[in-house]
Amino acid sequence: MKSGTWVLLALLVLFGAGTGQAQIFGTVRGSVVDQQDLPVMGARITLKAEASNWMQEIQADEDGAFIVGAVPAGLYTIDVEHPGFRSISQTLTVTIGSAPILRFSLELSTVSASVEVSAAALEITAPDASSAPVMVDLHDIDHTPGAQRTSSLAFVTNFVPGSYLLHDHLHMRGGHQVSWLVDGVPVPNTNISSNVGRSMDPKDMETVEVSRGGYSSKYGDRTFGMVNIVPRSGFEFGRREAELRLSYGSHHQTNNQLSFGGHGGKFAYYGSLTGNRTDLGLEPPTTEIIHNSGAGLAGFTSLNYNLANGDQLRLAASLRKDHFQVPNTPADQALGIRDIDEEVDSFANFSWVHVFNPGMLLTVSPLYHYNSAQYQGGPDNPLITSDHRRSHYVGGQTVLGMVEGPHNFTLGVYGFMEHDERTFGLADQTGLSLSENQPATGGLVSLFVDEQYKPLDWLTLNGGVRLSHFSGKVSENAADPRIGASIRVPRLKWVLRGFFGTYYQAPPLETISGPVLSFQTLTTGVTFLPVHGERDQQHEYGLTIPLGGWVFDFSHFRTSARNFSDHDVLGNSNITLPLTIANVIIRGWESVIRSPVVLRRARFHLAYSNQVVKGRGAITGGLTDFSPPEEGYFYIDHDQRHTLSAGGDLTLPWNSWLNVNWVYGSGFLDGDGPQHLPPHNSVDISAGKSIGERVSVTLSVLNIANSRFLYGRDSSFAGTHYNNPREIIGSLHYRFNF
Repeated sequence: MKSGTWVLLALLVLFGAGTGQAQIFGTVRGSVVDQQDLPVMGARITLKAEASNWMQEIQADEDGAFIVGAVPAGLYTIDVEHPGFRSISQTLTVTIGSAPILRFSLELSTVSASVEVSAAALEITAPDASSAPVMVDLHDIDHTPGAQRTSSLAFVTNFVPGSYLLHDHLHMRGGHQVSWLVDGVPVPNTNISSNVGRSMDPKDMETVEVSRGGYSSKYGDRTFGMVNIVPRSGFEFGRREAELRLSYGSHHQTNNQLSFGGHGGKFAYYGSLTGNRTDLGLEPPTTEIIHNSGAGLAGFTSLNYNLANGDQLRLAASLRKDHFQVPNTPADQALGIRDIDEEVDSFANFSWVHVFNPGMLLTVSPLYHYNSAQYQGGPDNPLITSDHRRSHYVGGQTVLGMVEGPHNFTLGVYGFMEHDERTFGLADQTGLSLSENQPATGGLVSLFVDEQYKPLDWLTLNGGVRLSHFSGKVSENAADPRIGASIRVPRLKWVLRGFFGTYYQAPPLETISGPVLSFQTLTTGVTFLPVHGERDQQHEYGLTIPLGGWVFDFSHFRTSARNFSDHDVLGNSNITLPLTIANVIIRGWESVIRSPVVLRRARFHLAYSNQVVKGRGAITGGLTDFSPPEEGYFYIDHDQRHTLSAGGDLTLPWNSWLNVNWVYGSGFLDGDGPQHLPPHNSVDISAGKSIGERVSVTLSVLNIANSRFLYGRDSSFAGTHYNNPREIIGSLHYRFNF
């Protein structure tokens, strides 16, 4: 792409008044009436975040109507009160981009207490969405066994159906391609499976919203999932407070953090410094833990400043460095293999948020992301392999959302330029060596428009389109329409949902050529074909049932992928390179159950998935030896029929609590199949106690039965991996003023 085009792209993204919905905010609106259905003018509505001190107050107008814009996604309490009437207090889940119309009916104070529950039930079930997201809050992260560890993704895999870790990478709905957003701004990364380190520590997260398909055109093109993180902001602290978290556990693991923050009238800040190490860094290839240490250092900050009424500046930035020993088998260890992997990840997302009025919000967000992976074979390896990659992403997003009456309209532009440098090297013990450097530049620009229209109280129509252009080793265009609807059944308040959409996922810039490819071709017959973008079709339908504060969500989906993005290994080097498969079909049933607080002490959750992941046809891009494809369909390595996670959180006397989580899997593909590995399950448990207001202690036991099982064996695409053995971890949490 010519430099002039990139200048135009940068101007368009950073300063264009073109537009799109700010992606961590929702809108809370509705009306307040009395028992005669007359408006209650002057009713006071107070919206208070459950996880922090964030709060907004507003009064109902002469029509009893109210609207609160720019509300960060998360769990809230909404209080409605007026002199002479009984007050209403309800919990409220604000999802990203949502703008449901709530209705509160106040009773005279002389009438016995009765609470209108429709607002709470509607928000819990996200009735306007074509597909229900999963919300995880700070409480879930703090109490879920192992979820606070720096490398953990338990805050996703324990609550989201069809999500699991396999060869240290997150999979959702049968695919790798997952979008990560921080403070509503995407963190672009086209290099699939090249990093095992995490971009952000769970201890820095306040709320996480996870969507797994079925989302609108404003949320990008990663079909299989979107993880949108609202970071801690400082509102959870007093004016100047800090937290010290210290931990120690099995395999000499530590996950320590010093965080600090505070807030005033206009400014809120949060920062953290994190250090971790362990002798069990990556999924081991055997039941023995050999050459498998890991360590990391990180810093994170979130800054929010209110310039004036209607203007806000937001910054989320992170810098992280990880070191991993690549785990060995006993045979590898005896041969002297000592491979290591060094990774660095850094991002900065800045946003200017302007509220024209409570129903109109503009966000301009420049972004930067740096990511590197430096794989180095040990000096005593029979064949010393090296793979050094550095990627720079510069771009931005400009977003405008308008909420008016039955309309929730979004228009936007998003784009980035990417520059990669990758150096491959091969050497043997005789001194013979080959290497090459492969710089590459490309990028993506997307325009999107989306409308959520609510013609009737019980009907919501969703529609939009996303136009994308990618330029790199290949140039591609895509136009992806998405439509959906939700119907709320009167009286029952059940919600029926349906969705159909198409997606385009841009390819990585990676390729192989020159002497390394010639060496690989001569020794193995493998060559490298250009990688094209993945194009998907997805449809799903579902039903959400609220019942007595419980939420039961059921859905069925089918995804048809062309040029399905996967990865392969270069020789025996553990270097992953992209490949694409001609066609993949993924279909499944999912269910999510979340409970209210039962008997003032217990909460329960369940996430279940029944899915099939099958491919058909040849390798269309990446590493290939041009072998003829198998006849008919074949299973993909991360196919697992049944995945179940269930657990609960129990409040105990003496300021104590207990959390238990059970995970079951029916078994991933065994080798290249078609047989599957045996079923497996494990139980994790954590218990904690608060000592006064500033000190708390936690003890966690992961895989309490110390069961060992294979995640995958001798797979062409993923190798062999076992689950981790039992881990016991103790932690201390201390909050203080400074």
